[in-house]
Amino acid sequence: MKSVVVYVDLIFLTNLCMDGALIGLTAWMRQTKLVWWRWLLSAIVGALYVVMMFVPQFDFLFTFLIKFGFSLVMLSIAFGYKGLQAFLRTLGTFYVINFVAAGGILGVHYMLQNSGELFNGIWFTASGGMSFDLKIAFWFTFIVFFAVLILFKIVQGAKRKSDRMTTYLGQVEVCIDEVVVSCTGLLDTGNQLTDPLSRMPVMVMEVSLWQTMLPDSWNSRLKHESPENLIMELDQKHFRWQDRLRLVPYRGINKGTAFMMAVKPDRVKVTMDGTDYVTTKVLIGLDGGVLSSDGKYQAVIHPELVQEAASAQSKAQSAEPTEKPLNVV
Repeated sequence: MKSVVVYVDLIFLTNLCMDGALIGLTAWMRQTKLVWWRWLLSAIVGALYVVMMFVPQFDFLFTFLIKFGFSLVMLSIAFGYKGLQAFLRTLGTFYVINFVAAGGILGVHYMLQNSGELFNGIWFTASGGMSFDLKIAFWFTFIVFFAVLILFKIVQGAKRKSDRMTTYLGQVEVCIDEVVVSCTGLLDTGNQLTDPLSRMPVMVMEVSLWQTMLPDSWNSRLKHESPENLIMELDQKHFRWQDRLRLVPYRGINKGTAFMMAVKPDRVKVTMDGTDYVTTKVLIGLDGGVLSSDGKYQAVIHPELVQEAASAQSKAQSAEPTEKPLNVV
């Protein structure tokens, strides 16, 4: 009779790490800070439950209700009870992560199998049904488990970043004479670019949005050439917006002082969260590159365009509810 050796200590430590990772990722998804001793105690409870499967007297513990009850105990220890709704959301997040990890392990396992190994694990029962033998190596499970969790966190982190950026996106409408240019803009709260002479805030836009209104050569040259040279060339060429052009000095990262070409619009309207912010005292900086690699926005909104308008709303009783005047000194 063949004997089977079970390394209970190894199984305990492995499940301790796995349960700790599941609890930690659940807290990250729920944006909840864990207390270290609660985190450790919850993982120990989960690891002890797995070890008990090797004790014949405790076989009654491995039913659905008992398993579900242990998960409730683990989450109660790790997160405490802060209301039924919050607890149910944590429970749902915990099980989603578990199912993702388990599905990832099975998916990688079957993806690496050849057809012979796959069919050797399938057998038919006397009643005509089918059954599957699942044999997954211990270290394979351990490694793939953490690989799946890391991949899951990376994907969720990218999604969370994208969702967070969406809250800072707004619609921009710039009017010059009869020309109206519209695009999506990103509110950059760290943007402090202003014209030192007029003290007007500068909203940066991609020059490609203005390619039909500007000289043909500017669209390709503005990225590599100094804007002063382009303006000097206008002395012998007719350009109807020549009196609207400005040169705004700025300091780039690891660079000295440079100049950005800007144009003075008649009116700019920024729409965010259903509210319109309108101003006439702003400059439009022209950038020769691409502001967003994935094309989500084509302009960078100066925070004063929103902050000052919100302040003006509380002072101006006669302003329309969706049109808020902006006065920038």
